[in-house]
Amino acid sequence: MREMGRQMTWVERATYRFFWTLLWLICKVYFRFKVVGGKNLPKEEPYILSPVHRSYLDTPVGGMVTARRQRFLGKEAMWRNRPFGWFLSLVGGFPVERGTADRAALRACQEVLELGDPLVMFPEGTRRSGPIIKAEEMHAGPAFVALRAGVPIVPMGMAGTDYSMRPGSSMIKPVKVYMVLGEPLYPPTFEGRVPRQAVTDFTEELRQAMQVVFDEAQRLAGRPALPEPEEN
Repeated sequence: MREMGRQMTWVERATYRFFWTLLWLICKVYFRFKVVGGKNLPKEEPYILSPVHRSYLDTPVGGMVTARRQRFLGKEAMWRNRPFGWFLSLVGGFPVERGTADRAALRACQEVLELGDPLVMFPEGTRRSGPIIKAEEMHAGPAFVALRAGVPIVPMGMAGTDYSMRPGSSMIKPVKVYMVLGEPLYPPTFEGRVPRQAVTDFTEELRQAMQVVFDEAQRLAGRPALPEPEEN
């Protein structure tokens, strides 16, 4: 995980702020996004931001909830191009080798949090569809890392990104996006190894909290998330 723990230079900080501000302006004009519950994001302590995942736009638009640099996983191959790799690292990405065991990736996430940085993890793993967050589609990774690192998880609901960029389409339409942040969920503490049941229970607690903020985001948007496309 090269350069994962290196502090940004003042030039990198200024460059990051420039690109973040530019993207914020673009997203604000194009998506007219509104953030509800922004005060629920910890100001200085590390945390895991766990958004629902309905569109490829969730990562760039969701990153606009805070100017604080949030970290995220990326495939090692994306860093092979040096300029692009530098930019990914600048905006918070850190590489994981393709084929690396999930446990190694989770350890990398824990290290990021121990360095004091916030981290973005999508509990549903990949893009899903529909207005309901299904228990069988939830991954235990975020809960496991939060329990190991002793940091809170902030659930986030997003509505509108799937209508802006519909499944199977490369066209991005100017649709208003709502992002609702729930109160931080603080994990219980354990001495030594984290029990598997604790991970299961905390994952379900997170799912329920995500559903609450997702419901609110959909209510504000005035429409439910798009259903799964019908097969021809």
